Amino acid sequence: MDAPKSLADTSARKARRAALSQPHIAPLAAFVRRLRQAAGHAEDVPDFDPLDGGVLAECLFLLETPGGRAVGSGFVSRNNPDETAKNLFLLNQEAGLSRARTIIWNVVPWYVGSGEKIRAVTDADIRASSPHLKELLGLLPALRAVVLIGLKAQRARPVFERLAPHCTLFACPHPSPLSLNGRAERRSEILRCLKAVAARLSVAANNTAQPDARDEAARAAGRGRSVSGTDQR
Repeated sequence: MDAPKSLADTSARKARRAALSQPHIAPLAAFVRRLRQAAGHAEDVPDFDPLDGGVLAECLFLLETPGGRAVGSGFVSRNNPDETAKNLFLLNQEAGLSRARTIIWNVVPWYVGSGEKIRAVTDADIRASSPHLKELLGLLPALRAVVLIGLKAQRARPVFERLAPHCTLFACPHPSPLSLNGRAERRSEILRCLKAVAARLSVAANNTAQPDARDEAARAAGRGRSVSGTDQR
């Protein structure tokens, strides 16, 4: 079931885990397994959500680092049982941005902190995660846009300017209750950003020379290489 907070349900989490072998998400599930092994964070790196676009994604949403709910569910997902995920779910719906065209991840892909207390991401954390971000971008050959969500994630902007020059970079406030409560202008700012992303993807689709570019993207990701986009930022 694709609804806010649906991953609170055990059967929903079980169904998502079973879906990790589907062709659009399997290369990313393999990437997460390699990441867990290489970084020594086996329990702290959630999977991508199979309900998102997987290797067909044209837009990458990047937050700072997985929170406790993501680690608990095992997925970086807009369906996680927390208010931040719910806000992101509803804002994407309102903006008309198809979930199948997007994917959600974190600048630092493992949980930072200890126990129930998360700590702030440091510049050293971002440096340590950069090689993994580079590998991830190689698995997303259809990518056209990257959205840095929140000030902390936006510290990684130079990384994406260097690694993904073919993508348009967007930035918006964090959709957490702490960020939005009492600040209606921030919700409006996020919504404007998401609508701008949707417009950017529509332009990219219209300008794409090959009508089957997304199918080629999936095949390329499965082979572990990238396909250059026709759009330049």
